[in-house]
Amino acid sequence: MTELLVKLYVKNKDNIQDQAVRTSYGILSSIVGIICNVILFAVKLIVGIIINSVSVMADAFNNLSDAASSIISFIGVKLAGRPADKEHPFGHGRLEYIAALVVSFLILQVGLSLFKSSFSKVLNPEEVIFNPILIGVLVLSIFVKVWLMFFNRKLGKRIKSTVMLATAADSLGDVLVTSATVISAIIAGLTGWQIDGYMGLVVSIFVMLSGIGIAKDTLEPLLGQAVDREAYKNITKFVESYPGIVGTHDLIIHNYGPSHRMATIHVEVPNGIDFEKAHETIDNIERDIQEKMDIFLVIHMDPVEMNDVMVIEKRDLVTNIIKGLDENASIHDFRLVHGEYQINLIFDLVVPFSYSKKEEQRLQAKVMEELRKCDSRINCVITLENSYIAEE
Repeated sequence: MTELLVKLYVKNKDNIQDQAVRTSYGILSSIVGIICNVILFAVKLIVGIIINSVSVMADAFNNLSDAASSIISFIGVKLAGRPADKEHPFGHGRLEYIAALVVSFLILQVGLSLFKSSFSKVLNPEEVIFNPILIGVLVLSIFVKVWLMFFNRKLGKRIKSTVMLATAADSLGDVLVTSATVISAIIAGLTGWQIDGYMGLVVSIFVMLSGIGIAKDTLEPLLGQAVDREAYKNITKFVESYPGIVGTHDLIIHNYGPSHRMATIHVEVPNGIDFEKAHETIDNIERDIQEKMDIFLVIHMDPVEMNDVMVIEKRDLVTNIIKGLDENASIHDFRLVHGEYQINLIFDLVVPFSYSKKEEQRLQAKVMEELRKCDSRINCVITLENSYIAEE
């Protein structure tokens, strides 16, 4: 069913990097959510009126609020698909994250309301009436919501959409809430035990944790995330595949929406290379990565000594000492200034974010100590940095 809907509505469905295609996926998800929730609202409202059940009518209006979540998703996806303009040169893709954040707050609100009502039922138990028509309507609702959950989750994972994944979590919350109501009603009908309040408390906590998780996942790209290790490998491998590039470091990726990324990277080139030739290579890399990975890349060139034996020897010495002290640390931008009585080694030292100030100072002192054991003339000028790559 999902693939049929995608085939009918989304043109060029496999080209998920295209913003127009992503927008089509988002609109499809929102429209399906609105239609399903409106149908559930109408069915439950009619049944609730017929059997004079306040709980069924209340659940009907809950579905109406779920339709509102789908409308928020629809608006967020449409706005995120707007092209760049003079006020927003990087586009409007982050509006999709904001829409997902709003949905996460709605999920939290549902969880808090359920917790409040469930706690009240624990203190003041109410009789849950077993009604076959009520159970039938709720089971129908569960089936629809389960399908909606898998539908949004599948599309959300396909195009890496936080708002769709948030909508899928919203549907899962509804499934749990309704399932708890059905189980409580069946147990009450068979045994007379009133466990509705306790079931509600457990489910409300799960729903709230789900909302918090979605809010966290949504806020991370807005605040700025570390570079995903897989993305780091793919980009550095691509850049280093070009002739004349001997290494890379300091890759930073800025996320302006799921389909719009900007990145900066430092590339190491031999210091004796022809400047115009190196510049031409850099231009080619920036153009090619834009076409093949849809990344707007800005490259900074760092010259690296490739012929001076003493520089190479000291660079290898520093690298080996640091790796021996901590394999997660590394260096770049190495330079050597040879004086009459002193050798200055100048480099950037990259350490994990987990390092405290004392650990950083201890590592620097240890590096200096080990180097002076090799040559007492050595002095280090070290600039400390943290890696922008996500730690395992």
